[in-house]
Amino acid sequence: MAKTRYATDRGLIARMGVTLFLIGLVFTAFILAIVLLLSNFTSVSGGGIIFIAVLAGVAVSFGSYYWSDRIALATAGAQLVTPEQAPELHGVIDRLCALANMPKPRVAIAPGDMPNAFATGRSSKVAVVCVTRGLLARLDRNELEGVLAHEMSHVAHKDVAVMTIASFLGIMAGLLVRFAFYSELFGGGGGRGRGRGGNDQNTIPVIFLIMLVGIVTYAISFMLIRLLSRYRELSADRSGALLTGQPSALASALVKVSGDMARIPTRDLRAAEPLNAFYFAPALSPRKGQMSLSTLFSTHPSLEKRLKALDEISKQLSSR
Repeated sequence: MAKTRYATDRGLIARMGVTLFLIGLVFTAFILAIVLLLSNFTSVSGGGIIFIAVLAGVAVSFGSYYWSDRIALATAGAQLVTPEQAPELHGVIDRLCALANMPKPRVAIAPGDMPNAFATGRSSKVAVVCVTRGLLARLDRNELEGVLAHEMSHVAHKDVAVMTIASFLGIMAGLLVRFAFYSELFGGGGGRGRGRGGNDQNTIPVIFLIMLVGIVTYAISFMLIRLLSRYRELSADRSGALLTGQPSALASALVKVSGDMARIPTRDLRAAEPLNAFYFAPALSPRKGQMSLSTLFSTHPSLEKRLKALDEISKQLSSR
C-alpha cells in the first residue's frame, strides 16, 4: 500500500484479503484439475490449447497492467490538460495531493455529458485522474473534491495492480474455453485413431473437460472479482471521505451523478460500459427492485449501501 495519509479500513482490508485468498484457492484448484486432465489424457491438442491460453492470458494481463492509463484514456476519448487549461480542476487535485502526501497524477478531461470520473495507472508515477465535462458542469467544488479524493484513493492503494492480478485467472479461464471450443469446432478431433494405441481418440473428451473446467473456473473467479471490486469502491469512498473530512459532499455527488445518469440515453451509457469498473459510478447499474443477480454481477455497491456507509462516517466524525 502506498505511504500516504489516506485512511485504511481494517475490516474492508480483511474482506479483500479473504477474497484474494479465495481467488488463489480457485487458481490452485484450476491448475490441479488441468494437470490431472493432462496426466490422464495424453492429448497434444489439449496441452497446446492450455499453453496458448496461458500465454494469451499473460499477454492480456500484462497489457492491461502496463498500459491501463493509455487504454482507458483512448477508450474515453480523453485528453490530458495543463493547469492553464483547467486551473480549478488542477487546484482541487493539488490540494488533495498535499492532504494525502502523494505525487500529483496527470489530469485529463473526457468529452460528453455523462457525469463521471475515473483514475488508472500502474503506479503513482504514471497515474492519471480523468473527469468528464458532464461531471464538471454538475458538481460544486466540494462535491468535485469528494469525487477526486475517491479516485485518487484508488491510485494510492494501487487498485489497478490488485485488480489486474485478481483478474488474471478469469482471463485465462475465459480464453481457455474459447480456444477449446474453436479447436473442436474447426477440427480438433480430426486426428482420432492415430499414434500410440489411438491416444488421439481422447481429443474430444479432453477438450470437452477443459471447456467445463474453464467455464466453472471463470464463473467462480468472475463472482469473486466482482465482490473484490465492490469492496474496493467502498474502501475508496471511506478513504476519500476521511481525507476531505466531508463525507456529505461525496454523498451529495453520488446522488447527483446517479440521478443524472438515469437521464443519459441508454445507447450512450452502453458505449461507456467498457470503463464501468474504473468509473466513480457505474454507467449501467441495477435499478431499485432489480437487485439479486444484477447486484451480484455489479462492479460497484448499490447507491443505498454507499450512502449508508458515508452516513456512518459522518456520524463518526461528528461524535469526535
